[in-house]
Amino acid sequence: MVLVVILIIILSAISCEANAQKQLSLDDAISLARVQSVDAAVSLNELKTAYWEYRTHKADMLPEVNFSGTLPAYNKSYSSYQESDGSYTFVPNNYLGLSGKFSVDQNIWVTGGKLSLTSSLDYLKQLSSGGTHQYMSVPVGLTLTQPIFNVNNLKWKRKIEPVRYAEAKAAYIESTEKVTMKTITDFFELILAQENLKIARQNLQNADKLYEIAKAKRTMGQISENELLQLKLAALKSKGTVTDMESNLNAKMFQLRSFLGLSEQDNIEPEIPSIVPVMHVDYQSVLEKAHENNSFAKNIRRRQLEADYNVASAKGALRSIDLYASVGYTGLNNSFNSSYQDLMNNQIVSVGVKIPILDWGKRRGKVKVAESNREVIESKIKQEQMDFNQDIFLLVEHFNNQAMQLNIAAEADDIAQQRYKTSIETFLIGKINTLDLNDAQTSKDDAKQKHISELYKYWYYYYQIRSLTLFDFQKNKTLDAEFAEIVKK
Repeated sequence: MVLVVILIIILSAISCEANAQKQLSLDDAISLARVQSVDAAVSLNELKTAYWEYRTHKADMLPEVNFSGTLPAYNKSYSSYQESDGSYTFVPNNYLGLSGKFSVDQNIWVTGGKLSLTSSLDYLKQLSSGGTHQYMSVPVGLTLTQPIFNVNNLKWKRKIEPVRYAEAKAAYIESTEKVTMKTITDFFELILAQENLKIARQNLQNADKLYEIAKAKRTMGQISENELLQLKLAALKSKGTVTDMESNLNAKMFQLRSFLGLSEQDNIEPEIPSIVPVMHVDYQSVLEKAHENNSFAKNIRRRQLEADYNVASAKGALRSIDLYASVGYTGLNNSFNSSYQDLMNNQIVSVGVKIPILDWGKRRGKVKVAESNREVIESKIKQEQMDFNQDIFLLVEHFNNQAMQLNIAAEADDIAQQRYKTSIETFLIGKINTLDLNDAQTSKDDAKQKHISELYKYWYYYYQIRSLTLFDFQKNKTLDAEFAEIVKK
């Protein structure tokens, strides 16, 4: 029996612990969101993708070592053969072949060509009568492949890819700040839901109290039946409002828990920020930081480069000339060692030309299309830059004005709370009617909601400026991250 009691106590303690209130400050919520939220995970994977794309691009500039071989190749078949008189016959094939080739390939970004250093060995053994075998070696061979007039893809990639990766890094920091902004929104929605529930419960308590007092006053003939019914109706509405606010609180609680990656047993108790970073920012300073750090500036540069690259590619396709040159030594012998001693010089030079004589303006048309697309992109970029600057101007104006709006809302909240208390006291002595009391209650509720709303806007504008500039104006430093460490997670 004692063990059962102890077990019940332990389970009750665990249950109480599981459903205990979890005090959560705004900073704590932001820290959790940046680590545990789905949005943060998506941003991290996007950064990893960009990182490995950039690593792949850099690897294209380095030598590449390859091995290819056939180990072995067996052939027993018939092949057609033309006799000296012009007639054809079939001859049997029965042989075993082995081959291997090492190559070191290096892209030449300056010219767009490719240089390959190769070494290969082939072995052929006849399995029919005689059973002879031979070795053919290429100890060293050097091959150059070079487009003459085509666009230099490697050179353009060296311009575009670093800008693309810089854009991705800036976008990652921006997305981190946007996670913060989403956290702020959910956090203050929960605060507002809790405050609304407190207001609703307080209003219900006051409404029930006033209705009981009003019934006594009605008995004494101090108020009319209409006023009594209004107070009864207000009490009923307050009960319905409490139910609605409880449902809304549960929804906002679930929303924040889900975003932060918390369990359903965590009952969050958000703490209203008591300290607000009061500061004033300058439009020109914010604009400069935004153009310097924001991914938008990198995005514009990348799109301009890509448009120029498309035009260059279209113009390069107007005429196509490829140069192929190969030099080296070849050895052929029945002995493996001798095949590397009795070497013969070997050179191959090939120039391929493809110049359109008549294509009905197809390639010229592609050039015009690429040039038109570039002009369209330039026009869009110009408009986007104007919109970007305007958005920053409006944001700076809102933020600089928000501190005053917050102070006004805080003072109005205090006044409205005091007025409501006074209105209740005045109503009890019969100096005001129910309409004036309801008006004081509505003003009180609106003032409290307005105060929380203005506090939310201040924090939201603050982090929105950070997300656009990637700069912390409070600490006067650029937002940065250890990208090499982040992508290893």
